[in-house]
Amino acid sequence: MKGIKRILLIGGPGSGKTTLIKYIESQGLLVHHEISREVIKEAQEKGIDQLFLTDPMAFSNNLLAGRIAQFKNAINGLNFYDRGIPDVPAYHLFTGDPIPAEYITACQEHEYDMVFYLPPWKEIYESDNERYETFEQAVQISDILINYYRKFNYNPIEIPVGAIEERFTFLNNQIKD
Repeated sequence: MKGIKRILLIGGPGSGKTTLIKYIESQGLLVHHEISREVIKEAQEKGIDQLFLTDPMAFSNNLLAGRIAQFKNAINGLNFYDRGIPDVPAYHLFTGDPIPAEYITACQEHEYDMVFYLPPWKEIYESDNERYETFEQAVQISDILINYYRKFNYNPIEIPVGAIEERFTFLNNQIKD
């Protein structure tokens, strides 16, 4: 394969996305990992329990900068991303926060080649210190994400719920088509 190919995985909390990303990486493929937990952890180390709730704009600005850096750090071949640049303004639709114009510009200037969507999966959903949304909120976030990506002319391909190997095979087959 010549050139850079950016493959994006999106989905709300508790969709199995992180498990699939880890599996993709275990297959020797390049993964650009989700950075929100790093941003949250850094804030917690500074005494801010939930930056997302305390200062949503600072949280979003950090996420956007990190995701743009990941996008620019792509190398020749397949690059898999756990969440993308449009996730940042999409979450603002969920929280009701304003979406700065530079967020829209960033979405327009950084295009992914393929977008895959992992639907909410109630049987595996768990809350933790960084994931505080309810399952119902996770479903709402998923709907917002899909609709928001469509606004930028993406057609997210749904990865069916199932065993990790089946999900990876589905993903791999779609990329090869």
